[in-house]
Amino acid sequence: MSRLRFGYFNAPYHLPGTNPSLALNRDLDLVDALDRMGYDEAWFGEHHSAGFEIIASPEMMIAASAQRTRQIRYGTGVVSLAYHNPLWVADRIMMLDQLTRGRAIFGMGPGSLPTDSQMIGLNPTQCRELLEVNLDIVARLLRGETVSAKTQTHELIDAKLQLGAYSTEGIQLAVAAVASPTGPRLAGMHGIGLLSLGATLTADGFDALAHHWNVVEERAAATGHVADRSNWWLTGPFHIAETREEAYRQVAFGIEAWFDYFKHVAAFPQFSLSGEHINEMIDFINDSGVGVIGTPEQARNQVQRLWDQSGGFGCMLLMGHDWANPQDTLRSCELFAQEVFPHFQQQAAKPLEAAALARSLREEYAARQMAAVEHMTKKYESELAAKS
Repeated sequence: MSRLRFGYFNAPYHLPGTNPSLALNRDLDLVDALDRMGYDEAWFGEHHSAGFEIIASPEMMIAASAQRTRQIRYGTGVVSLAYHNPLWVADRIMMLDQLTRGRAIFGMGPGSLPTDSQMIGLNPTQCRELLEVNLDIVARLLRGETVSAKTQTHELIDAKLQLGAYSTEGIQLAVAAVASPTGPRLAGMHGIGLLSLGATLTADGFDALAHHWNVVEERAAATGHVADRSNWWLTGPFHIAETREEAYRQVAFGIEAWFDYFKHVAAFPQFSLSGEHINEMIDFINDSGVGVIGTPEQARNQVQRLWDQSGGFGCMLLMGHDWANPQDTLRSCELFAQEVFPHFQQQAAKPLEAAALARSLREEYAARQMAAVEHMTKKYESELAAKS
């Protein structure tokens, strides 16, 4: 297994009525801590309605956060391309690439909330059609091309960017996917990454993982690109603690509100439960494979399960959810870095091997140690005897 990257996907989710300034600054503080813990990436989403996901511009959050961190990379998760003039999107991303000194990943999607698109006169079908058109325009602009094009919402005339990328490799791009082959198809056609947002939130998403990459490879081959699994991101929710019982107690803080959002606002039908008790919600998360509420061992097993189902991917993104309070959420992230990362990043084997070797040699080496003590004791006694 190659080194698996780990990151945090912050849509974000915050209970309406929470102090928004405090919530946004906590999001920034969390990324500061993730950077210190060794997380590879942090992603911010874009939403404009419904009151739960309050980041309107992932670029602004990334620009603010990048001034406070050292190594962590950032992804827009995602910019809703249908909502914007593709020229200005490309221009902002290029500027962000310069501000972060090449740490920005440009994630794109059609937009997930119908309450967003309806405010600008677009329906979900139009958003998906515009995604394909605008993605092509943005990709060409970021490559330095001059583009003239007319879309359903905008017209570009000899459009080009005034900045180039920070690094010679350019800006890494990714397109979002849930269950349909739309995202994988576009990823393969353009030779860019795939962000599987529905990897665990739907049974279809999990079942489609291997198929999605087949689509990426097929379209990449047909268009002269090479599909690279390291440019595949999967997302899923986790909350772990030292014991399963403690994890269950901690998520009582906010899991009911999270379920209410997905059942009544985001309209995910599979989140309809026969009961409304917290333990039933926890059991649903664990038993359905949506995510993990429990221990680091359970988290390791979930990541391995996703790896096996998909055939391998590049980065596992922990989905933000506010199931627990900020302190317990931070501890969960720390436990994940401490207990899960090493098993997928070739960091666990050597220390375990050294510990096993020391254990196997203990009896022999302890005897040598005692013999050395006895030898030095007799030597000292001989010195005393010689003096007297």
